[in-house]
Amino acid sequence: MRFLIALLLALLPSHSFAAKSAPKPVAAPVEKAAPEMVGGSIAKQAYLIDMNTHTVLLDKGGEVKMPTSSMSKMMTVYVMFEALKAGKVALSDEYTVSEKAWRSTYKAEGSSSFMPLNSKVKVEDLIRGIIIQSGNDATIVMAEGLAGSESAFVAAMNDKAQQLGMKNSHFANPSGLPEPEHYSTPQDLALLAWHLIHDFPEYYHYFAEKEFTFNNIKQGNRNPLLYKNLGVDGLKTGHADEAGYGITASAIRNGRRLILVVNGLGNMQERSDEAQRLINYGYDEFALVNVAKKDEAIRNVKVAFGKAKTVPVAITSDASVTVRNTERSKVKTNVQLSEPIEAPIAKGTEIGKFNVLMGDEKLATYPLVAGESVPKLGFFPLMWAKLRFMITGKYDE
Repeated sequence: MRFLIALLLALLPSHSFAAKSAPKPVAAPVEKAAPEMVGGSIAKQAYLIDMNTHTVLLDKGGEVKMPTSSMSKMMTVYVMFEALKAGKVALSDEYTVSEKAWRSTYKAEGSSSFMPLNSKVKVEDLIRGIIIQSGNDATIVMAEGLAGSESAFVAAMNDKAQQLGMKNSHFANPSGLPEPEHYSTPQDLALLAWHLIHDFPEYYHYFAEKEFTFNNIKQGNRNPLLYKNLGVDGLKTGHADEAGYGITASAIRNGRRLILVVNGLGNMQERSDEAQRLINYGYDEFALVNVAKKDEAIRNVKVAFGKAKTVPVAITSDASVTVRNTERSKVKTNVQLSEPIEAPIAKGTEIGKFNVLMGDEKLATYPLVAGESVPKLGFFPLMWAKLRFMITGKYDE
């Protein structure tokens, strides 16, 4: 009898109820700003994103190559932050001010930290000199101290830009002084800002410091948005005759972070006013909708031939989307999978998709995974369950 039953069991078709593998989460689609808003911006280039969901809220010339002036210094400190994080450098290390760096203080163009010739300057003071004072001399001291020469440091800047995906950027110096082959785009600068915030939370606080005194000379942070009640905590201003006035800024309110890049403004006041207006626009006109939380059961899914009749399913990261305030009530979700799921099921196995929708438009997709493991039934219970399924078409009673 055991032989006959086993033979019958072996001849039964294997019924697979598992859903096809779901794709990895995708970012929310580009949300272009209203045409009248784009046309109303006085900046030549303006690019605004919600960092939480990578949603573009405003794109005016986001892929246009432009001189980036002192906004380039974000890449200069990125290279240093990476060296610090890797343990290759310490904040207390000291670099010597070369004649080249010292002479840059007396150039007619640009800003300076006024570092004395042949003096020793701590890495932390160089970071503050670059970020807060926008010191061109500090960038040369850092470049020569870390890489041995300015040219070697610039090569590292360009290598890192490519690694980060800044495909339309090229650096010719660490300071941002105008050169024909020194350029970036608002989109690339926003990406760089994202990485500075995401990759180096332990060093990002330097961007929010409002003043720094070096060589008995106190200078305020050139970022005007730090002095306003906007939630801004970085990053870097810039100005060049050809490019006009620009800023890469980031603000956070109630856990929601925006990144803004504007350039091509006529003066410092225009830069400050327009940047403030666009940041407020991002918060006032758009909302972050939190749809589901990481590892929180979304629903229970039926299981076939398992020691449990159901298994909870969840997503592996928080699900949220950025939409216009007027459309937040239109955000819906659905689950794509085939029930029941056949045991055995290992915890974390991808068994379906969780979609975030607005009408028929799919805003984001996340993989659904099993929240628990479900073993297969033992030999005899499994045998009878499969026989019952073959005869009745029911996998459970």
